[in-house]
Amino acid sequence: MALKVYTTNLGFQWNPTPTFSPIFKTRNLRYKSPKLFESSSSIRRNVTVNGSNVVDEQQQVSFNEQENKLIEALIGIQGRGRSASPQQLSDVDRAVQVLEGFEGVQEPTSSSLIEGRWQLMFTTRPQTASPIQRTFVGVDFFSVFQEVYLRTNDPRVSNIIKFSDAIGELKVEAAASIKDGKRILFQFDRAAFSFKFLPFKVPYPVPFRLLGDEAKGWLDTTYLSPSGDLRISRGNKGTTFVLQKKTVPRQRLISAISTGTGVREAIDEFISFHQNLSRDETELQEGEWQMIWSSQVETDSWIENAANGLMGKQVVKENGQIKFLVDIFLGLRFSMIGKFVKSGKNLYELTMDDAVILGGPFGYPIEMESKFNLELLYSDDKIRITRGYNNIVFVHLRTDGSSKK
Repeated sequence: MALKVYTTNLGFQWNPTPTFSPIFKTRNLRYKSPKLFESSSSIRRNVTVNGSNVVDEQQQVSFNEQENKLIEALIGIQGRGRSASPQQLSDVDRAVQVLEGFEGVQEPTSSSLIEGRWQLMFTTRPQTASPIQRTFVGVDFFSVFQEVYLRTNDPRVSNIIKFSDAIGELKVEAAASIKDGKRILFQFDRAAFSFKFLPFKVPYPVPFRLLGDEAKGWLDTTYLSPSGDLRISRGNKGTTFVLQKKTVPRQRLISAISTGTGVREAIDEFISFHQNLSRDETELQEGEWQMIWSSQVETDSWIENAANGLMGKQVVKENGQIKFLVDIFLGLRFSMIGKFVKSGKNLYELTMDDAVILGGPFGYPIEMESKFNLELLYSDDKIRITRGYNNIVFVHLRTDGSSKK
């Protein structure tokens, strides 16, 4: 690369945890050079898989056609629904309504399939949600689960924030009872941290008795899959929840990136899974693609990062044009336009040579040139994994909502 610059209520939740910045935040860290993935047998040349294998991926964990449509709508939504676009919310709502009218498990509260630990994949968060609700699902960097155990001497529904395998988790428990075939009544009564480095639990001092009705509620299960792997529930505050016991590789990859843990392993699993499905050649798909992860931290120079595609968004057009877009600050954006030419199976040569700083209708041109190769490791209508500048592995999500089916 040559660079020249000539310019001067899972039904219920609660909010004791701190707020964290989104995963797209850029870190100006000093350049390092880890040889990530170069020795991995799972990420090799010519292992690109096209989008036709997405259904195969989902069928591996026994989801039916209508459930697949909901899962497909969920992929690409960050923060369990917090940052969903209107189109994404509409797609999820439509898929939810179809499943709620579809024949799932009758009287789910009486079925053993509802028991166990469920991972929260998506939730709507109405403004009317209680303080308990507003916080629990608002934590993007931790995994969120719900445990349901109704067939015991002490029936309980618990919400869990899992910090990491090394640190531990926070569990908020509620005494539960079955009202009918769909509805569970609950009342929060205790919460505690379970840290891996301590042999005992640390109680979290929440005054549940003083919360009164805020600590009570109900949870309706409106759809429970016959496989017992997917559940849709609605809470007394009007919140909709989508939970899964089993997730497909794409979901595990995005979840790992969101929490910042186990990303290398998730990519390795993802590529390995699809390696045996197809070796078809695919094209660099047009659309807007937001970078959500790379195997290399940025250098000290943000403009060099932007020119090499280490941050921001990529806009790909069918005519062989590609644009890098990076929001800087106070409405200023960096834009760099170039061309891509196919040089081999799933391989492209990129030449970026038209850079400008944009501020409203005005632009300040910068004389720059950046050349590097791009290899498609995986691509479908929602997610793309590439190897680009300096052998760095990138994960992008499609954000324009206009994917071709």
